[in-house]
Amino acid sequence: MNAAIIFILLMVLMLTGMPISISLGLTVLTFLFGFTHVPLESVALKLFTGIEKFEIMAIPFFILAGNFLTHGGVARRMISFASSMVGHWYGGLGLAGVLGCALFAAVSGSSPATVVAIGSILLPAMTRAGFPQSFGAGVITTSGALGILIPPSIVMVMYSVATNTSVGALFMAGVVPGLLLAGVLGGVTWYRARKFNYPRLAKATWAERFKAFKASVWGLLLIVIVMGGIYSGMFTPTEAAAMSAVYAFFVAVFVYKDMGLKDVPKVLLNSANMSAMLLYIITNAVLFSFIMTNENIPQALADWMLGHGLGMITFLLACNVILLLAGNFMEPSSIVLIFAPILFPVAMKLGIDPVHFGIIMVVNMEVGMCHPPVGLNLYVASGITKMGITELTVAVWPWLLAMLGFLGVVTYWPAMSTWFPRMLGMM
Repeated sequence: MNAAIIFILLMVLMLTGMPISISLGLTVLTFLFGFTHVPLESVALKLFTGIEKFEIMAIPFFILAGNFLTHGGVARRMISFASSMVGHWYGGLGLAGVLGCALFAAVSGSSPATVVAIGSILLPAMTRAGFPQSFGAGVITTSGALGILIPPSIVMVMYSVATNTSVGALFMAGVVPGLLLAGVLGGVTWYRARKFNYPRLAKATWAERFKAFKASVWGLLLIVIVMGGIYSGMFTPTEAAAMSAVYAFFVAVFVYKDMGLKDVPKVLLNSANMSAMLLYIITNAVLFSFIMTNENIPQALADWMLGHGLGMITFLLACNVILLLAGNFMEPSSIVLIFAPILFPVAMKLGIDPVHFGIIMVVNMEVGMCHPPVGLNLYVASGITKMGITELTVAVWPWLLAMLGFLGVVTYWPAMSTWFPRMLGMM
């Protein structure tokens, strides 16, 4: 009964068009005052202790690093390098877009940032080269979603905060699925380009490839710094985030010089705004998780599922359906922070690995970012291409179907997620 009251309150507030963070906060306060005897002091204490986690500090640093890289010319150099490597294949610039998104994802941690950085440069170039705009939009919208699967990933940090799972293990678990999904999206791009005979670039010489690599190496080094630092134990994921922010600032301002010192305050302010928005969502989601736990709702759900003989396969299928439906109305951070505390205890009782479950949630978020009505990547791509959401939805469907197929594989093949962190001794 209490679970029904909580979710009805949340749905009603969200349907009024209220931001998700405020909807969460008002749901919690209404339920606390109207249906429980929880002292107000414990709520205030939970508000502060909920965001007193070291891992949360990684979020503003990764956002800042992503903003420096987006404005600092790193994306343009990565696209040049990707084009020199795969541009001569069918759909060359489209494949360069997939590779460019995968490379930029490995330094930014954010899907919308990846779509903006790669899309704003590549989409006009693809249109000039003779590609249909819908093809380019489909490639960039879906490939941009790699931003939250290929580490570092802000959404993985959110999952870690919600479930106390190791961020380092999650980052390493995202490497293999991220590369495989990039391969799947690249395969769809190549197949459609070959089918419709889209243009190809002239094959670059090895000298041109080396020149493009040399120009992009400062950006690519950030992947080595973050991943190598975490794997070697030199620093934690949060310290890696701080290092990446400092390094991105240095590269953008002093190495590539695409940004002046006068542009830095604007980047800092944008990053602070985005960080404050996410931290506000986290704070309210922590309260929501507190009220769910206080009412024993996750435990009751776990007992009900186990009592009805629902096994791992059925539970994971149900999780995918719930998360995909949630993706119709909410953005990834909110979905993870609301649903992870509810579904995670059930997953643990069924013996599902917490790292594997985290990757399943992240891949669901990726799919959600590419379909209407709330797909963030669709709106970002719409702003770049000036295409309508309906038109974009039609454009992305071949890649979206491939992503749904990949979701099925990653759900029921745990080794894809857990093999690499196990090999590194992080699990």
